[in-house]
Amino acid sequence: MNTDFWSMQIKYFVLMADSKPVFSLDGDPMAAEALLRDVFGIVVDEVIRKGTSASEKVCEWKEPEELKQLLDLELRSQGEASEQILARCREVIRYSVKTCHPHFFNQLFSGLDPHALAGRIVTESLNTSQYTYEIAPVFVLMEEEVLKKLRALVGWSSGDGVFCPGGSISNMYAVNLARYQRYPDCKQRGLRALPPLALFTSKECHYSIKKGAAFLGLGTDSVRVVKTDERGKMIPEDLERLISLAEAEGAVPFLVSATSGTTVLGAFDPLEAIADVCQRHGLWLHVDAAWGGSVLLSQTHRHLLDGIQRADSVAWNPHKLLTAGLQCSALLLRDTSNLLKRCHGSQASYLFQQDKFYDVALDTGDKVVQCGRRVDCLKLWLMWKAQGGQGLERRVNQAFALAWYLVEELKKREGFELVMEVAPVLKERMVKEGSMMIGYQPHGTRGNFFRMVVANPALTRADMDFLLDELERLGQDL
Repeated sequence: MNTDFWSMQIKYFVLMADSKPVFSLDGDPMAAEALLRDVFGIVVDEVIRKGTSASEKVCEWKEPEELKQLLDLELRSQGEASEQILARCREVIRYSVKTCHPHFFNQLFSGLDPHALAGRIVTESLNTSQYTYEIAPVFVLMEEEVLKKLRALVGWSSGDGVFCPGGSISNMYAVNLARYQRYPDCKQRGLRALPPLALFTSKECHYSIKKGAAFLGLGTDSVRVVKTDERGKMIPEDLERLISLAEAEGAVPFLVSATSGTTVLGAFDPLEAIADVCQRHGLWLHVDAAWGGSVLLSQTHRHLLDGIQRADSVAWNPHKLLTAGLQCSALLLRDTSNLLKRCHGSQASYLFQQDKFYDVALDTGDKVVQCGRRVDCLKLWLMWKAQGGQGLERRVNQAFALAWYLVEELKKREGFELVMEVAPVLKERMVKEGSMMIGYQPHGTRGNFFRMVVANPALTRADMDFLLDELERLGQDL
């Protein structure tokens, strides 16, 4: 061993440890604070003020190669001055899509709630992980309170739950939990402990159901696709038929995934009838209410989810219709037997010591397959504190009212149909002009059509009128 070499290395690291803090700018903590204040100022001006203004563009479209040059994406060995970093921030904002814009209808999330944003800023600043009470005491207690409120809206007085990194993961967790509940040996023995399994969902379901089947080793062939009616709702009689067919083929049915608010048509499956089928056959009922779960807040429209209280699990994304901000995705369970932790836990001794000085039941990290888990409860909690349940209910009711208004206005205008084969052309024109953004897709035998998402609480009838006027203007030569 070269002792001189290691002696020099140790002296080098000691000197480095005595040097200036690396988090400060030029050794001056005030410079770091000044930078952050400047960045917050840019965000307020360019994202919050301009990004939510109907007179500004939704996006400033650039082709990929041009955008690469404008952004100067290369990472170099030398750092840049604060002025250049601020310029970089402005460029990122300038060429990004403003999802908070009132004419952004492209996704199931949109808008900007200032209280939720405040919660996101606090969350990012504290930079903690949700897995143990010792490092996230406030958020462990807060998450449970928020989940308790969501469960109550579903209709459960007890249960379990967790915030997940997106509705897709919530759906996959539900499949995994249903499988584990029926075949707990699969956690240790894997797929060899399982017979051929079958799960059921409608053809309008979210694609994460098939992705989850593949990811969990069940295979996409295990997903039996149930027919829907003309409005996109699952047909319970066809579900019953497919269950019998799967059993006749030697498969074991174990889960039905219903949908409350399908991705394309916004359909709400008939949960009471589906729950009846699940009860007769002893199947786990999961409800993917990522989009439609927030309708539970509305006394006027919550009947669309009648029967959801009979589900075993529910996925609900408040970052969609409630505008809590990405991401805010809850998985709710009726189970009170600690199924989440039994299914996913591994009792890592460096995190989940059982001889801690507080109640170790507060360490929730073993409920999930992740280790580090971001805090997703604060933005919803803070927004709810500010708006109250009544304020959030008004948001949901307003979205329904504007959707109906848009439909009625559309019927009055010549040249509009509910399905037209000009969607891709109009989409390209609106994006390149930056005037608005709407998603489109085909559906069954129908050609491409626009999927109109009304969720942003800042929307008014004037925005609906603008949308129709702009579509007419963009397509006047077609």
